[in-house]
Amino acid sequence: MVGQAAMSRPDWALMSDGMALFKRGKADVPPRTGPDLGVMLLEGQEMIEQVGSAHAKRWGLGSATNWGLDQQTGLLTWTFPDKAATAPAQILGSHNATAGSWLWAWANEGLLPGMRTDADRVRSWAEANGASSLCQAKLLCDAATAATMCAIAFRVTAATGFYRADAGASTLFMTFGPVTLTTAEGSQTFTIGLG
Repeated sequence: MVGQAAMSRPDWALMSDGMALFKRGKADVPPRTGPDLGVMLLEGQEMIEQVGSAHAKRWGLGSATNWGLDQQTGLLTWTFPDKAATAPAQILGSHNATAGSWLWAWANEGLLPGMRTDADRVRSWAEANGASSLCQAKLLCDAATAATMCAIAFRVTAATGFYRADAGASTLFMTFGPVTLTTAEGSQTFTIGLG
């Protein structure tokens, strides 16, 4: 974990229906000229829903008895009574509900650099596009705001899988790639795409 990371609230606020609106903090700040983060949020949410549904139908995402992440290999593994699924994974960040905070993976010194590549891509994109809320290492926020940031991150990275997992005091938010499904009959690898 990062020691004395600056903490602040993002420059956008959640509405009562869970939809995030991206607002400027001061009236004298010129309007954003970069990408429309509200549109990107909606696209990211839709992408996560589509790939999540496809993974659930194809191999049972969301119904595994256990999950594990090996930072050395970069593999996320789900186990079932009759099969196992593995996929290369990236950690976007973590949300600690007790502390009410979000920590981007790129700022988490407890993670190996190879596990933070997607988070690094999001930070680079945010810096280039003036999305300052996505550039802050640590934010005070609730779980819904953390999910909002992940939907935008999913859209930015164009990932093919998304997984949210309880990890003790925190919830990890991850992207993943091609899935290898192993059963008694053998194994097969596939990618779920959008389109």
